[in-house]
Amino acid sequence: MYSLIRPLLFRLSAETAHNVSLKALSAAHRLGLSGLLAARPEPCPVEVMGIRFPNPVGLAAGLDKDARHIDALAALGFGFIEVGTVTPRPQPGNPGPRLFRLPAAEAIINRMGFNNRGVDALVAAVTASHYDGVLGINIGKNKDTPAEQAVDDYLYCLRKVYPLASYVTVNLSSPNTPGLRDLQFGEPLRLLLQALKAAQLALAEEHGRYVPLAVKIAPDMVDEDVRDVARTFVETGIDAVIATNTTISREAVAGLLHAEEAGGLSGAPVREAATRVVRILADELAGRLPIIGVGGIASAEAAAEKVEAGAALLQVYTGFIYRGPALIRDAVRGASTVLRATRGG
Repeated sequence: MYSLIRPLLFRLSAETAHNVSLKALSAAHRLGLSGLLAARPEPCPVEVMGIRFPNPVGLAAGLDKDARHIDALAALGFGFIEVGTVTPRPQPGNPGPRLFRLPAAEAIINRMGFNNRGVDALVAAVTASHYDGVLGINIGKNKDTPAEQAVDDYLYCLRKVYPLASYVTVNLSSPNTPGLRDLQFGEPLRLLLQALKAAQLALAEEHGRYVPLAVKIAPDMVDEDVRDVARTFVETGIDAVIATNTTISREAVAGLLHAEEAGGLSGAPVREAATRVVRILADELAGRLPIIGVGGIASAEAAAEKVEAGAALLQVYTGFIYRGPALIRDAVRGASTVLRATRGG
């Protein structure tokens, strides 16, 4: 069915289509029609971060920033849902237009700028939902918060979402918040993660439940920087790494309409760069913490490639926009083929 709907959606501006699609999904879910959109994937349970996932393919953060469509998205067969990025205070994000399709490359460029209704609104939406599956909540800092005070924003969000999350993702790698990516390196990274880890352990004791922390990194680091951040994650006790966010490179889409728009590029052109980062992380980490692979997953083959490179879980976003709900089933099939071979059966 999605193949029939997509041409109509692609006649709309990218952001309008995004909003219309989510509202339509929620309406279809309320009417019990979600099953008409695509067949659900076969079960492929995996345990990662001490959490049991019904299958290894999740929805990446960014699609449902305010957690208003969790129930409808989960009904499509995702093994887990990640919402956000959420910030302490509401913010409108960058002025539009700020979302662009590059259909010839099956890519998207966005400079949304962490537009969201704020963490209190997200908490209310999650509380009102009926979803009881694995939920990741992605946290960030407000645009006008100085970098030296960023830790306060992350700690504020962590404390707010902790009781509701299965895991929490620390987003340090969006290219659309000035100065954010600088927090991925060296002493700023170490100090931020140490503060978050201390808060996590205190919250675990307070709530009687340990909620893992993941960190999402960019695909644009050189190899040694990837190894450096991996070592920092191990030293500070981070529970998982998500590789990767969008890229600022335009090499793979040079000459295409919208290719020179500012923002992060996602989709098929990021596949190779993201897989490279996963491989380096897997080599450096040697199983000490799991990797969630994301970037350019638009087929069973791309999903299998990420798992072969070392990813324990996968996330999709742009491929989902281009391929629709059928991608979930295909990605689970690709991932499960590799996982079964790894397990020896």
